[in-house]
Amino acid sequence: MFRGILVEKDESGYRAAVKDLDEAQLPEGDVSVQVAYSTLNYKDGLAITGKGPVVRKFPMVPGIDLAGVVESSSHPDYRVGDRVVLNGWGVGEGHWGGLAQKARLKGDWLVPLPAAFTLRQAMAIGTAGYTAMLCVLALERHGVTPDQGEVLVTGAAGGVGSVAVAVLARLGYTVVAATGRLPEERDYLLRLGATTVLDRSELAAPGKPLAKERWAGAVDVVGSQTLANICASLRYRGVVAACGLAGGADLPATVLPFILRNVLLAGIDSVMCPRADRLVAWQRLGQDLEPTKLDTMTREVGLAEALLVGPDLLAGRVRGRVVVDVNR
Repeated sequence: MFRGILVEKDESGYRAAVKDLDEAQLPEGDVSVQVAYSTLNYKDGLAITGKGPVVRKFPMVPGIDLAGVVESSSHPDYRVGDRVVLNGWGVGEGHWGGLAQKARLKGDWLVPLPAAFTLRQAMAIGTAGYTAMLCVLALERHGVTPDQGEVLVTGAAGGVGSVAVAVLARLGYTVVAATGRLPEERDYLLRLGATTVLDRSELAAPGKPLAKERWAGAVDVVGSQTLANICASLRYRGVVAACGLAGGADLPATVLPFILRNVLLAGIDSVMCPRADRLVAWQRLGQDLEPTKLDTMTREVGLAEALLVGPDLLAGRVRGRVVVDVNR
């Protein structure tokens, strides 16, 4: 038996609770993992609260991330005792996830944990940090360099934004951080490496289809009007890596920035990202993210408290990353 959060739905309603689970209930997979830590992302908040149709089958253990040690394996790449990390692949949605003490998974979904990080630090990064690294890699791949000017990060006090700010600053970029919690988060974002902090309202109102050039690049988690305004104010051949829709799924923009300034909108998906790209992202995190910055942006909770954090996460009241110690 082991402990985990179980989401259930039946005629009496939708509910999530910490329960004792039997290993016989675990889904099929060729690697079993003794989970040490998981984490809470926006999608996990939706799964715990039922505020969005994230969970596709019931009962379900939520948690799109986990870090732990291989307990048994028939996969050729993994041995008992290996430290591994998992992000995405529909885990916590259609396959039991990381908010429990045990998991059984497909080995092809796993990534060896870089030696630079502890299991706890791996979940301080989690899908949010790994997504942020994919965004940084996209900016680099499309030619955005530190000498070209300011790089904007929206939702900067959240999980993706915090890691993006820290990584970009360490790589030498001039980072402008935008947040909706300016008074309380300014010092936090400056400590992570931002040079300037903006109120997100400066980016949220409808603007011109083609605005004054400012950003060499951007990492955007907001979407909607904010993303449209970013595209309109990118410098010639600027790039925005878009990975979220916290402000909405619409994009009220025109083609003008794309055809007159040759800008690029690069979509970032972390869920089904190929394994080769995941390996690069985690290798670069080990190289370009200072572990001490993780302590600045991380808070730890147990399984029961994770249930209470879910609503706060959806309401935008959570700073940085939330690590879940599944063994308390």
